[in-house]
Amino acid sequence: MTLRVNGTEIGEREIAAEMQHHPAPSAEAAWQEAARALVVRRLLLDEAEARGIEADPDSELLPDEAVIEALLEQAVAVPEADEATLRRWYEANRSRFRTKELWEASHILIAADPEDKEARAAAEARAKDLLAQVLADRDSFEALARAHSACPSGKDGGRLGQVTRGSLVPEVETFLAAMAPGQICPVVVKSRYGMHILWLHQRAEPRELPFEAVRDTVARYLHDASWRRAVHQFIAVLAGRAQIEGVAMDGATTPLVQ
Repeated sequence: MTLRVNGTEIGEREIAAEMQHHPAPSAEAAWQEAARALVVRRLLLDEAEARGIEADPDSELLPDEAVIEALLEQAVAVPEADEATLRRWYEANRSRFRTKELWEASHILIAADPEDKEARAAAEARAKDLLAQVLADRDSFEALARAHSACPSGKDGGRLGQVTRGSLVPEVETFLAAMAPGQICPVVVKSRYGMHILWLHQRAEPRELPFEAVRDTVARYLHDASWRRAVHQFIAVLAGRAQIEGVAMDGATTPLVQ
């Protein structure tokens, strides 16, 4: 299939090279995405040439990317949101601005391959014996962690430091979330890595961040979102007045504005 933009042909070899940047469920879908991306690139480069825009010689980008960047800086203007708009968006999206639950914890890991039933059973028995020792004397935890834990934290007496939800395996997080500060988990916790003995030292519950703390983040988000919409509209205008053969441009975008 021949791909042309305003009479300029885009070759199969160029499309094939571009396809590696567009993973898709099928080769046909990847071809379509690559073809659209190359059409958008051609539209932008042609528009830059029509406007007499050249690449900044000091730019660290490749020449074509530098030309496209200069074109978008000239052609796309995005007004900054005022304070009232920032506050309205913040109020409508307060749930986005919460700290994660934070735990200060220690653990001892007895590693075991999840596919090896005998190793898992042996690891569980060993972990239960260590847990009994820790429950009888929590002062022994650090020494036991240094001697037995398969986690790098073992050299620090099992200390994981401060960790947030999402940074540990789900099984461990489930138990930490249910434990009280200062508590040693009364059961061995199983995960794909093996058997864990857990000690929760402190926890910090999630809290909502005030507008003042996230104002700049909100402003950047709204500016970037507005810029992406404006670029999409600009590309749609260019595509609408161009002669494009070989691919439909519905929903087309450019890697610059993902």
